[in-house]
Amino acid sequence: MESGKERKLKFEHWLANASPEQITAYTLMPGDASLRSYYRVITATASYVAMNAPPPENCRPFIAIAEALRSMGLQTPEIFDADVDNGFLLLTDFGDTTFLQALRQQPSTAHAENFYKRALRVLSIMQACRSVPNHALQPFGREWMEREWVWHQEWFLEKWLGISVAEHPDLHLCYELLIQEALSQPQVFMHRDYHSANLMLLPAGEVGVLDFQDACIGPLTYDLASLLRDCYIDWPETLIQNMLEHYADLLRGQQSLQVPNDMLRRWFDWMGLQRHIKALMTFARKSVRDGEPRYLEFVPRTLQYIIEVSQQYPQLYAITAFYADTVQLAVKDASTVCEQ
Repeated sequence: MESGKERKLKFEHWLANASPEQITAYTLMPGDASLRSYYRVITATASYVAMNAPPPENCRPFIAIAEALRSMGLQTPEIFDADVDNGFLLLTDFGDTTFLQALRQQPSTAHAENFYKRALRVLSIMQACRSVPNHALQPFGREWMEREWVWHQEWFLEKWLGISVAEHPDLHLCYELLIQEALSQPQVFMHRDYHSANLMLLPAGEVGVLDFQDACIGPLTYDLASLLRDCYIDWPETLIQNMLEHYADLLRGQQSLQVPNDMLRRWFDWMGLQRHIKALMTFARKSVRDGEPRYLEFVPRTLQYIIEVSQQYPQLYAITAFYADTVQLAVKDASTVCEQ
């Protein structure tokens, strides 16, 4: 296994040969919750982004999906050079302004509605992707969702909060209902991380799409829930409902939605619960396993989504009771310990 120094030298050697012009500077960019790192590469006339994706990361899906979505007219990074064996890519620089940053700077619902309508238009096009050349899209099915439930118990409940679900068998039954609901939906191209931090604000109002390398085939409302019930920023329920209805109109215009709005809403709500249970696991695992506690600040919002949505459905009462009482109290205690 190569050392960090060896990896750095290999990356710098590749970068010097990959750049179309002499590099005047390159700087580390803010990272995400993965092993990948990104650098802004400056030349005399342009700037690029270099991806460093060390094993076990695999940049082949990123390349294949980027090209497939770009062929549909969507804005994904162009790949100017690649060393796929070592995980090095030279990409389009989409700038620094994510939707999340822009929305935080001007947090009005009118401003947000404009942004989300753009993102929903892109999503409606993206979901029409049926295959990716040179890459097999895996199904986000029962096995995947069951695995995420096991990981949630391990990392979020047990290792971070010290809670066991052994005395709450109804939780497993409720989660099974979420799986069944997800599997009953139309199965479409699923970005899997379609939220404000992965969407870039480009010139002329275009939307740059990032972080799609884990895309798969999954439920219609997964990316919709990821976008509108974002773990990083929240909005009034009226805005969410308006955007849901707007998306339903978009899909009906494409003749790709056959159910009434109340069914779409239920799909959206229940899919969001599964998504947020998974997100809590991710935030806890980054803290416990990887020593990155910064994601814990998003736990309260994500937990509140779970409580507020589940309490609207009597058949999910066990989720409401468990997360509103046992989990919420444990999170407060854990947060107090972290602050000390």
